[in-house]
Amino acid sequence: METLPDSAVAIDTELFRRLHQIGARHARAALASSLGAEDMVLLDAIARSGAKIDVFVIDTGRLHEETLQLLDVARARYGRPIRVYRPLEAPVADFVRQHDLNGFYDGVAERHLCCGIRKVEPLGRALEGRDAWLTGQRRAQGPERASLPLEEIDLDRGIAKHNPLADWSDEAVQAYIERHDVPVNALHARGYPSIGCEPCTRAVKPGEDPRAGRWWWERGTAKECGLHLPKIVVEQAGAR
Repeated sequence: METLPDSAVAIDTELFRRLHQIGARHARAALASSLGAEDMVLLDAIARSGAKIDVFVIDTGRLHEETLQLLDVARARYGRPIRVYRPLEAPVADFVRQHDLNGFYDGVAERHLCCGIRKVEPLGRALEGRDAWLTGQRRAQGPERASLPLEEIDLDRGIAKHNPLADWSDEAVQAYIERHDVPVNALHARGYPSIGCEPCTRAVKPGEDPRAGRWWWERGTAKECGLHLPKIVVEQAGAR
């Protein structure tokens, strides 16, 4: 496992190097930002380093108000375009008609179907014509990501997928935020280490897994929405 150097300067330099390499290798790389702490670190680092990497956000239609407010702050702070992709109206309406607005609480299949409509399908559109995408995923975020590589292949789309913060600790993320005064979601200070859609996210208790607040009513299932495990969504939706 790769480890980060100790000094702040070396940490920043290594991250900037990674981002520059990604931007140089790929003509149309983009960061898929959730506006979480890690993605704000990457946005700040992209801006500081001048790496040629675009940024986009998926607005599911169920995001916290604090998340939407941060999008406005990020645009003003970094002065760069951040494109927003939203789910298609017809599939959302079909889901609500068949399962009700909050039907994702009824079962894992329903939840995966909702995530597929509100997150995965917009991601597919956002990545059309792209040759690489970046995420803020880290190994320290939970057992499902413990072996996360810095670079992998998105087999569904045949493009590269980069996780530049894969080997960063929680402390390294927080230190970068403090070092560069990076704006972050107000919910982080209220016990939300991982933030998704408002009805699917709660604060975590001391000692809980950082992703315990995601889809908190589910037991024994992977805490993923399908953005990083798209086959799960396809299989679950097709099994209905």
